[in-house]
Amino acid sequence: MTKAVTTSADAFVQEVSRLPARTSGTRGRLLFAMDATASREPTWDHACGIQGEMFVAAEALGGLDVRLAFYRGFDEFKVSRWTSDGRELARLMSAVRCLAGRTQIGRLLRYAAEQRRESRIDAVVFVGDCCEEDVDHVGHEAGQLGLLGLPVFVFQEGNDRAASRLFPQIAKLTRGAYCRFDRTSPDELRKLLGAVAAYAAGGRAALLKYSREQGGTAALLTHQVK
Repeated sequence: MTKAVTTSADAFVQEVSRLPARTSGTRGRLLFAMDATASREPTWDHACGIQGEMFVAAEALGGLDVRLAFYRGFDEFKVSRWTSDGRELARLMSAVRCLAGRTQIGRLLRYAAEQRRESRIDAVVFVGDCCEEDVDHVGHEAGQLGLLGLPVFVFQEGNDRAASRLFPQIAKLTRGAYCRFDRTSPDELRKLLGAVAAYAAGGRAALLKYSREQGGTAALLTHQVK
């Protein structure tokens, strides 16, 4: 894992640890959103292989329901059914093929806001590598999620300049967290996704428990929660 990625991961877990506790006694619901435009094609299968940790982390906390959302091609935006099975989510993701097109991050955030107003989701994970939209417009949509109390956990792949400016702002405006990753750090990303799932399923206390069990990057949560 490179020094830059390590620093970003450290900051990410610190931000997650400061999130308010979720209401207990209910199943967590997470929207797993991904950019499926052509630039993501080389690493789409990689992303499919790391999401299973979310379910592992949430299983002992009452479970986690996940819905996959992605955009690609010409104005195409799709959402899957809810699933609590990591293998099912992996199957849904593996059936998707990346297509050339512009990003639709604003549209994605609007959809998340609609779901939040209906009390259907507790957190959003977004994995992307670039932004081709008006950043102020996307920032406005992110601000709406902040007002609704819906955190977005943003994972940036690569070093696109526009994304590097916007993605941390999405996390900040929604009171979520941001982390940059690459294909050299799959284990760390897997643990970070597990930390998000733990929060979605069981709140801050669940984050502390998960960090103690996992060690490594996730273990940094222990100090922060204390």
